[in-house]
Amino acid sequence: MTDWNLPPQEIERLSWGIIEAEAPPHAWPPQAWRIIRRMIHTTADFDWVESVRMHPQAIASGLAALKAGATVFTDTRMAQAGISQRRLAPFGARVRCLMDDPQVARLAVERGTTRALAAVDLALPELEGAIYVVGNAPTALYRLLQHVRAGQAQPALVVGLPVGFVNAAEAKAALAATSQPFITAVGRKGGSAVAASVINALAELCGEV
Repeated sequence: MTDWNLPPQEIERLSWGIIEAEAPPHAWPPQAWRIIRRMIHTTADFDWVESVRMHPQAIASGLAALKAGATVFTDTRMAQAGISQRRLAPFGARVRCLMDDPQVARLAVERGTTRALAAVDLALPELEGAIYVVGNAPTALYRLLQHVRAGQAQPALVVGLPVGFVNAAEAKAALAATSQPFITAVGRKGGSAVAASVINALAELCGEV
């Protein structure tokens, strides 16, 4: 019978070993691999090795933002809950999700949009130098890109990993085509948990560099 009652540290140690042993050959540099390895650890999915796309300045920009105490906006409470406040606390960074804000609900009704889109609009005055994490809603990512293209938003980093069958792959492709620092992936896969794991990996790197 498998020894299932292992301490958390041992489970994590064994998991990293399995990932390193089973990951397909790749040319990701060390910091990028740390992020992708965390994504694999979160999902048990090695497809991220091939599907992830990163802007050349994504990691440097994300690290600088976190060290400067940037706000990390998320499109879901699940992503907010998945990001380690303990890792961000030393830098003064915080995580916010506006989905339950009464103003978001009102804007969504008034404009006939999703709350995810309205949340991006509400966050707009605070997006300079911030990080925006999208793990669920393609509409949030599309809206954010509209603001970026219009010169109305300059986030330090966009983590765009919406999941689903309608517009998720297309939204990620649109992000990957911009000059905005981004971490995203090709295809339909994504989700709040894996999007949160990207920030957790960046926070770990912040503590080392």
